[in-house]
Amino acid sequence: MELVVRTPGAAAKGRDRHTGARGPAAGAQEEEALLLAVLNSCPVINGVPTDELADDDKAANWLATYGRTGSEVEREVVKDVRDVLADVVRGRLDASAVSSWLDRAGVRPRPASDGIGIRWEILTDPDHEVGMRSILAWSRLQHERPGRLRACENTECQLFLIDHSKANTARWCSMAVCGNRMKARRHYERANAKRN
Repeated sequence: MELVVRTPGAAAKGRDRHTGARGPAAGAQEEEALLLAVLNSCPVINGVPTDELADDDKAANWLATYGRTGSEVEREVVKDVRDVLADVVRGRLDASAVSSWLDRAGVRPRPASDGIGIRWEILTDPDHEVGMRSILAWSRLQHERPGRLRACENTECQLFLIDHSKANTARWCSMAVCGNRMKARRHYERANAKRN
């Protein structure tokens, strides 16, 4: 079964999100990358929380990298979806919190491109496309690889990661940054505890 997001007029504009030509794995990876980009659009830089979508021009440029226009509605939708998904992943909200977004979409079955089975098209307003794709990528991860999407364990970091390791033990968004920082902090704390 395939799942694609389509906005009104998308087929005529060539903006169909169907990725059958490259295979479903490539499409899933692109959607996971989008999900992480949305969730990680609030990084902490030099100890200061930032929001890449707070400034209208920066948000428009950010959305343009995903083929979007960056309209005011689109920016607000992406920020709202990001905040809801971040709270769901962190366990602050129940998964049902995404229901209001799902209620805004329609579903249409179509024959699959390979002629076997069906493909489900999610119909949504163009301004909701990035948000809807993020929710669908989150849902796919929850079903296919539960527990792999998580917040970085560095409490000073606001980023998320998708754990691709076989053991499912990744703890930090980046071993080079947060992992080393947290290991050094624990080492310092143990060394201080021994001296006292």
